[in-house]
Amino acid sequence: MVWHSGRTEPPAIVDEHDERRNVTKLNELYQVGQSIWYDFIRRDMLTGPGLADLVEDGVKGVTSNPSIFEKAIAGSDLYDAQLATVADLDPASAFEVLAIDDIQRAADILSPVYADTDGGDGYVSLEVSPMLAHDTAGTIADAMRLWASVDRPNLMVKVPATAEGIPAIEELTATGININATLMFSLDDYEAVAMAYVNGAERAADPGRLASVASFFVSRVDAATDAALEAVGTEHALELRGKAAVANAKLAYRRYQQIFEGSRFARLASRGTSPQRVLWASTSTKNPTYNDVMYVEELIGPNTVNTAPPNTIEAFLDHGVVTAGRLTEGVDEAANLIASFPEIGVDFGAITAQLQVDGVAAFATAFKDLLAAISAKQAGANR
Repeated sequence: MVWHSGRTEPPAIVDEHDERRNVTKLNELYQVGQSIWYDFIRRDMLTGPGLADLVEDGVKGVTSNPSIFEKAIAGSDLYDAQLATVADLDPASAFEVLAIDDIQRAADILSPVYADTDGGDGYVSLEVSPMLAHDTAGTIADAMRLWASVDRPNLMVKVPATAEGIPAIEELTATGININATLMFSLDDYEAVAMAYVNGAERAADPGRLASVASFFVSRVDAATDAALEAVGTEHALELRGKAAVANAKLAYRRYQQIFEGSRFARLASRGTSPQRVLWASTSTKNPTYNDVMYVEELIGPNTVNTAPPNTIEAFLDHGVVTAGRLTEGVDEAANLIASFPEIGVDFGAITAQLQVDGVAAFATAFKDLLAAISAKQAGANR
């Protein structure tokens, strides 16, 4: 079963009945249209039974990002032996060797899911260099190189939804590369990404082979909006804490339905093109007073993905409740909530725009820290 990222072995199963119940929860989610992906990767879950067990239990994919790799490589000795074999490479190239090895292993473990779902699931994501977030041409070149290097049909290349990333997403989709568009916080971000996929699919030689997700971030929206509401400090403002992220996500999903269930995409669907699913990212609860599975329970809907870290999946298996249709309930109320923020004194548009800026910066910092750690390990191996 799932285990916390700090452990190297899964916990012993004490109650076989509970085990079956927990596995059924993931299957129940899948039956109502939502796939759970695992927002974590580390070498020991690929060389041992870890990911294979998760797949058996119902996990349908894996996502990674620079912060996850920084913790895995810099925070453990699991990669040191392989790092010694690439001690003559620059740190960025050495990292790529390690990361591609992990991604290929994960893709191979997930290949039965990919086959069984006819390409609907079974994907693993690898991000382009976060240093290229504002470089369209550089992002395109890096994504194409990673796609060729990993050489697995169930790879998704992650591209941030910055102003410069949007045309890259369209171009890469047109070339037939599976894209995980990431770091979306606003409806404008989502609209741009969805249309980039549609535009790219319309240009693709074989759009029936495309797969893509739009990673819409959740918990960080509440964290930032709650801080703004607390700064306003009125009773009404304080009552709205913990509501912005789910409302924002519901509006994004409504736009998904409008785009991918509309007449324009119907022409692509007739050619076998799959819609770009919305993927809920950043689904661990930041505020300890909130329900720790709120960003799973409240965002259950058809044709969606929720990529969750180990502790959130564990919590959901322990006490989460599967209720179909939560995502399409109260959408008008969600729209009214978001529309009310300016009257309260909260600039929600500025908050979501800054969150993307901060997200890009955080991944760049994690990547720099990772390269510094690799350099230090390489120096130690050469002594």
